Amino acid sequence: MPGPLVHVSATVMCPHGGQVTAISSNTRVLVSGTPVVTVSDQYLIAGCVFTIPGPKPSPCVTARWLTPAARVQVNGQPVIVQSSTGICSSPEQVPQGPPLIVATQPRVIGQ
Repeated sequence: MPGPLVHVSATVMCPHGGQVTAISSNTRVLVSGTPVVTVSDQYLIAGCVFTIPGPKPSPCVTARWLTPAARVQVNGQPVIVQSSTGICSSPEQVPQGPPLIVATQPRVIGQ
């Protein structure tokens, strides 16, 4: 599905309010002055408050994207667009829910 390209400065959150930070290897393709993110980049989460009953809290710590753009690539890797879907995971890699792309640049659209 088409949508605005997501970049390093976009606001992305886990379903529990944690902030997703992209660590991009892309240095060549910029939108709004910051690198576009791709499916192969690393996505770390800080500030997730999710806990489950029991002795060990289980906050979201990483995110990965399952449906990146089908037609747009950067350095051979599909980019992430606002309509992309993904999953946030705990330290044990237990799925915690989808990441939410709250705000990104509106000018460059990809599919």
